[in-house]
Amino acid sequence: MLKIVLPEKAEAVLSFRADAKLPARIEALAGKSTEGQLNKSEKAEYAGYVRANKFIAILRRQARQLAGSHS
Repeated sequence: MLKIVLPEKAEAVLSFRADAKLPARIEALAGKSTEGQLNKSEKAEYAGYVRANKFIAILRRQARQLAGSHS
């Protein structure tokens, strides 16, 4: 597996939190997506959040592994 998290950055990755308003925006877009009511720009925005969420999950998994191996 490709390692993309530097060991010295693992804690920073684990402690990162998005803006507090972001989950509400994603939830609103998810609801509209479920109902088939997203316009073109909202579809692109929502797709970007989905991709970012997958990437962040990978970063966090690697950071947890690094943090666990250095404790």
